Amino acid sequence: MKSDLFSSEHLAQPATAPGMTLQNAKSIKYAVNGEMHARQGSMIAFRGNLQFERKGQGIGGMLKRAVTGEGLALMAVRGQGEAWFAHEAANCFIVELDQGDAITINGRNVLLCFDATLSYEIKTVKGAGMVGGGLFNSVFTGYGKLGLMCEGNPIVIPVTSAQPVYVDTDAVVGWSQQLTTSLHRSQSVGSMVRGGSGEAVQLMLQGEGFVIVRPSETRPEKTSG
Repeated sequence: MKSDLFSSEHLAQPATAPGMTLQNAKSIKYAVNGEMHARQGSMIAFRGNLQFERKGQGIGGMLKRAVTGEGLALMAVRGQGEAWFAHEAANCFIVELDQGDAITINGRNVLLCFDATLSYEIKTVKGAGMVGGGLFNSVFTGYGKLGLMCEGNPIVIPVTSAQPVYVDTDAVVGWSQQLTTSLHRSQSVGSMVRGGSGEAVQLMLQGEGFVIVRPSETRPEKTSG
């Protein structure tokens, strides 16, 4: 059988080392030798001796999830083999953290998979209070790789002490943890009363670092019917 479909561009090659790599722009391949963690429902194929188990969050994590709606539905993947992860053909990216690094991400929208050497905690975005969407996020620390997905091509914007950046809370993918955050109101009260522009409040990031945004806002959740 002959086809461009069977070219090396599309063919899954055997892994040469354990861990996470990009299979292509839309999927991540993970050569498992022990344990890794992934978003529930994100596995699209695997081979080898692997077991998939729902990962519990503990009492504290369950309480945070109930309050914030930002709990990560995770699964642990254990054994030896290869697994592929993707979600709705979103673009995939790998971020590598060194010991001492930390990154805040909107885990509900962009997390795909990560090394078991990384740990995460759901936190309230400082200065944001209980207003708006996406203001509870996951802080990843430790060392290892984090697989992220993004609807469209992400934009990485440098943040400096002289030039803060303002982002839509539904479009933000993540930012460097050392940045300080607060809510910024870009409309006057009078403008809001008259209907406004629909972009009343943004998240302001200050300090030295970066913020990642995607060229779209959160899609409305599908309803059954």
